[in-house]
Amino acid sequence: MKKTQITYLIFILLVLFGRESMAQIPQVPAELEFADLIVRINSQARREIQLDVDAQYRNPSYFKIKQERVNLYMPIIERELRNAGVPVDLKYLVIQESGLIGDAVSTSNAVGFWQFKQGTAEEVFLRVDNQIDERKNIVSSTKGAALYLQKHNNSFDNWMCALVSYQMGLGGAKAYFGSQYNGKRIVDVDRNSHWYFKKFLAHKIAFGSPTVMLTNSGRYMVEERVQGPTTLTALAKKYGVTEKHLQEYNLWTRNGKIPGDRAYTVVYVKDGSAPIQQAVIAAAQPQTGGQAVVTSSSPVYKQADSYPRIAGNTTKASLPDQIKVNNLDGVQAAQATTLGTFSDRIGVKENKLRRLNDLDKGERVEAGEYYYTEKKKASAEVATHIVRPGETLWSISQKYGIKLAALKSKNRIRKDRDLKAGMVLNLQEHRKRGEEIPRVKLNTPAPARQAVATTTSVASPSPAAQDNTSVAQPSRITHTVSSGETLFAISKKYGVTVNQLKDWNNIGTQNIISIGQKLVIFRP
Repeated sequence: MKKTQITYLIFILLVLFGRESMAQIPQVPAELEFADLIVRINSQARREIQLDVDAQYRNPSYFKIKQERVNLYMPIIERELRNAGVPVDLKYLVIQESGLIGDAVSTSNAVGFWQFKQGTAEEVFLRVDNQIDERKNIVSSTKGAALYLQKHNNSFDNWMCALVSYQMGLGGAKAYFGSQYNGKRIVDVDRNSHWYFKKFLAHKIAFGSPTVMLTNSGRYMVEERVQGPTTLTALAKKYGVTEKHLQEYNLWTRNGKIPGDRAYTVVYVKDGSAPIQQAVIAAAQPQTGGQAVVTSSSPVYKQADSYPRIAGNTTKASLPDQIKVNNLDGVQAAQATTLGTFSDRIGVKENKLRRLNDLDKGERVEAGEYYYTEKKKASAEVATHIVRPGETLWSISQKYGIKLAALKSKNRIRKDRDLKAGMVLNLQEHRKRGEEIPRVKLNTPAPARQAVATTTSVASPSPAAQDNTSVAQPSRITHTVSSGETLFAISKKYGVTVNQLKDWNNIGTQNIISIGQKLVIFRP
């Protein structure tokens, strides 16, 4: 083949590759979920945010490097945010702040993964001196960031304000926002919205879009809890890695020495696939009641967040033809009522509504619950679901838009009394005949998405944590909503989170509750 022809073919291939790469760049939607908020973005703000999204993809090599760091560090970050009760969505903030570069330093002398100045780092109990700088420790700094964000959200009850306060400080954010967003669950973004939040949304869209396939380098992060005094030199021999490798991933120890004042987390990278993905699956329970024990060789069961997924005009969710629930036509009940009254209100025959939602005759409609107005599916969009305390087969089927009969058939389970917290239910594949349903141990009586992975490479839980997980059954409380009460106020009364209340009671993204509604609450 002539040289000119070869050159031309190479040129064509490069053009096609460039077009394909551009086609994969996620686009900014008009509406998305962030933490427990619905964020509505107008056209001008979408264009502005899209420029930031596009910029992330401008240099493919640099983007790939970032992706690899995301793959290594995110399981740890997600776990620590969950443990602190901070929405996992906040994980994109660390990419925005440092690009997951452990020794990043800003022009204002903020340092580390989460970009803390020394004074702020000490406020969240990070050690910063001539020996140790925990701002460069991925576990410690994420705990500090979670504490900082949670503290600020306590002032606003709005994660957008809490996020902006990460950049402005609490006083600056209060002066900027006032109280206009306190407790609000719908946020409108336009050209006047704070630049820091719009930049965050660009990172969330760039790295969180389902169209983005993160690179798999065949490596994973290992954590070791180490009680000094010791050195990286000694630990390198113990873990079978080079001292240079440990130094690269543990920049928090300035001289390679680990003091003995307390335990520190040392991380290093191994080739292969992690035995169990962190922040996804809990440690195995002892085998009881015929339930299968989850071991390091078991499949990874990934708990799904953000279900049911609601799209459309959420401000009119209680009206027909306004929203989609898991990509199906649906409607939200504004108040508790009879099935007949509700069916008349939304223009669907009572018998049809009952069949579409697997309801029995005489069942009442519950305020805040989502109901389908078209047929549910035979399979869900995700593969598995980890059962949480208080859930029923019906509530799980509604959560994912899967037919109740299909859910029962796939798992060979018929009665709610056979449902146990921690069970891993199939939502797509049928379980083989005679195959036991695996069961994982939940770290707390909270929703299973807060379960934390435990592997041989991660430290054993403290005695206090072991005591917490040994509780066989949490106590069940029923709270009747009275006039003026909010989910936030109820959560504080019982020492639980708003997200836990929503999960236990299948409350949608708008946090709608009504007077007289009975809420189920689980306490240890």
